Amino acid sequence: MGRKKLAVAIPASVISDTPHLREKTAKIGLIGRAAAIFRVDEIIVYRDERQANQQQQADLIATLLQYMEMPQYLRKRLFKLDPRLKYAGIIPPLRTPHHPLNKKAANLKIGEYREGVVTATTPDGVLVDVGVEAPALLREKHLAVGKRLTVKIARVDGQVEVQTANRAEIPCYWGYEVTQAMENKALAELSEKFNLKIATSKKGAKFTYVAEKIAQRWKKANSILLLFGSPKKGLYELANEWKINLGDLADFVVNTIPEQGTETVRTEEALLATLAVLNVQFSV
Repeated sequence: MGRKKLAVAIPASVISDTPHLREKTAKIGLIGRAAAIFRVDEIIVYRDERQANQQQQADLIATLLQYMEMPQYLRKRLFKLDPRLKYAGIIPPLRTPHHPLNKKAANLKIGEYREGVVTATTPDGVLVDVGVEAPALLREKHLAVGKRLTVKIARVDGQVEVQTANRAEIPCYWGYEVTQAMENKALAELSEKFNLKIATSKKGAKFTYVAEKIAQRWKKANSILLLFGSPKKGLYELANEWKINLGDLADFVVNTIPEQGTETVRTEEALLATLAVLNVQFSV
């Protein structure tokens, strides 16, 4: 079996306790870094307030996370001037394998993977910006200018040439995708897409008490979802408001920070702590 897909679900209200855009941006930066450190494949922003329209919050979170995930050499091409990115400069770099530092075509290696964007069409195919001085040639047609794609370096002498690549074939971590689940039944429907669902809660079982049972399920699962509550309400409270039984929604409800020294644990703190615990236990 190939590498397991790991997803985390965070509430749209995760930035509700920070009033200024600068602090919101910094908080999302922490979430993006935590996701990348522990090789999260998908970050899902879900609706957690029944009576409020949270689309604006969700869009801000998604925009910042997507900007952060994108290699720097593609950002100017794929992101227009946006007031939501006013403080994007404080976002820490991911430094993941798909954010290469090399900017010289002469240093490219055959078989190397890159993220690229189509910049122009030619009689031979399309030109793709892969982060070096000159665009690479992709001998495929009917690809729209502005399309982002993953490519593999096929030729480096003279004109650099690339081939389209499937992310599933890349042997190293290649970033996360961001999705939104903003429907009324989003919280309940999230669990249907994953083999193993783990909810985090101060009221959950201590992780050490259920680690062995989780390990048995972990081995068999190929898609795993970690659910996190909001700054003001834990998952039990949110589930009650949505008239959902958290025990039906998740396979396990666990406390990964037992005997916490603070009254509350922020979502971004719980995310980092939980991923660290799971990484040590299961090498996520």
